[in-house]
Amino acid sequence: MRVVAVLAEPMTRERSSLITATAFVVALSLRPALTAVGPVLPRIGDALHLGEATQGLLGTLPLLAFAVASPLVHLASRRFGMERAVFVSLLVLAAGSAIRPYAGPAGLWIGTAVVGAAIAVGNVLVPVIIKRDYSAHVSRATGIYTAFITGGAAIASILAVPLADAVDWRLSLAVWGGLALLVAIVWLPRTLSPEPMPAATTDDETPPVSVWRQPMAWLVTGFMGLQSTSFYLFVNWLPTIESSTGGVSERATGVHLFVFQVFGLIGGLSIPFLLKHPTNQRAGLMTASTPILLALIGLLVAPHLAIVWAVVGGLGQGAGLVAALSLISLRGRGHHETTQLSGMAQAVGYSLAAAGPVVAGYLTQVTGGWRTTLTVFATLAAVQVSLGFAVGRDTRPT
Repeated sequence: MRVVAVLAEPMTRERSSLITATAFVVALSLRPALTAVGPVLPRIGDALHLGEATQGLLGTLPLLAFAVASPLVHLASRRFGMERAVFVSLLVLAAGSAIRPYAGPAGLWIGTAVVGAAIAVGNVLVPVIIKRDYSAHVSRATGIYTAFITGGAAIASILAVPLADAVDWRLSLAVWGGLALLVAIVWLPRTLSPEPMPAATTDDETPPVSVWRQPMAWLVTGFMGLQSTSFYLFVNWLPTIESSTGGVSERATGVHLFVFQVFGLIGGLSIPFLLKHPTNQRAGLMTASTPILLALIGLLVAPHLAIVWAVVGGLGQGAGLVAALSLISLRGRGHHETTQLSGMAQAVGYSLAAAGPVVAGYLTQVTGGWRTTLTVFATLAAVQVSLGFAVGRDTRPT
């Protein structure tokens, strides 16, 4: 009881700043439950007798859950408040992550869908909370947020196999439920505070026109969708592409994927400097998008330089995620509209992302190589560059 009483006391400026910063800590828990699966997916398949196609669907299921849940998050936010909605989602994420490896085949599928839906709440609401609490430095704060996301994802990827070797694949997945629970405890003061959080605004007006009918919202959504599609292409297929086209060893492809993630962190922290212009973000959006195009072209024409394209692609992906999330904050008017725009962009974006790896695999199977696939996705990357030019202008949704 004493702990609750202390947390509920009026906040000092120092304590208030620490609580505000917990938005970044939440980001640590938004990817490990996903990225820990890939490295141990063959073991899951062997244990539960899942074929390769079924394993691929298991990896895609969280993205489909993102797409379904994201547009609904604003309803929970308006009913319960953003802080409480995030808190409950963290508890659900903790429970789902801990239970799904031990609940048999059906539990694995249901648990994975639950995990995806829980993460979708954080995906949608935390960028909105960051916009509210860091309104004077949205792009910079978004860069830090995505750095935490990337860091959490990279750590889970690295530890998945060692944990599975030390115990088994089930613990390798379940352990990240403990992280989500710890983050929920850290987040708890936000739900207990009797006072508004610092830098909060009172702009709660409902948008006069649904975001689904706003042209600018569709440009933001298109940028988010294409960025997500190329990211999940790299995450799922980069090792295979490198080994098939460039003769890279299996061990080296794993290192290259880690390098991709590390440079994604660097790109995410660097791009805010080009997004802080008050009236025009074209330079930042096009700078974030161009490396993705270059990396795909590079894999197509010079596959023997795979490590170079891993670095270039990583920089672009990290910068592209920050740019997409910053766009949501910059183009949304008020918290409710920003929440709805975030839900729309992520619903459509993750639908495209879920389809991307599947389409890539199908094209490669049909054509017998990666040339057609890389050409198609390079074309999509070029469209992303064009969208960056269009959506970066100083135009708000009307």
